[in-house]
Amino acid sequence: MADKTIMLVCAAGMSTSLMVSKMQNAAKDKGIDAEIFATAASDADEKISTENPDVLMLGPQVSYLLKDYQGKVDIPVEVINMQDYGMMRGEKVLDEALKLIDEAK
Repeated sequence: MADKTIMLVCAAGMSTSLMVSKMQNAAKDKGIDAEIFATAASDADEKISTENPDVLMLGPQVSYLLKDYQGKVDIPVEVINMQDYGMMRGEKVLDEALKLIDEAK
């Protein structure tokens, strides 16, 4: 089992799969053992209960879900920076997710 589990939520799960792979490569380069996966907003509640992520990162297209999730999960929830998302900066998004996990401990 990975040390950290990072869950990305987006509208349909498509664009975020590229971000997942960029983040996985960044984690590997840094020697970080992390499970990173993406799911569609419609499946997010089920995935939260089955995967027990350490942090929930929302794609900019589902930023309207932020308050909803902050109210129902006890893990950090944040919207991915739109520029980092648009430029597919996996390392920056990974760093932000790890920072949120550390701050929550």
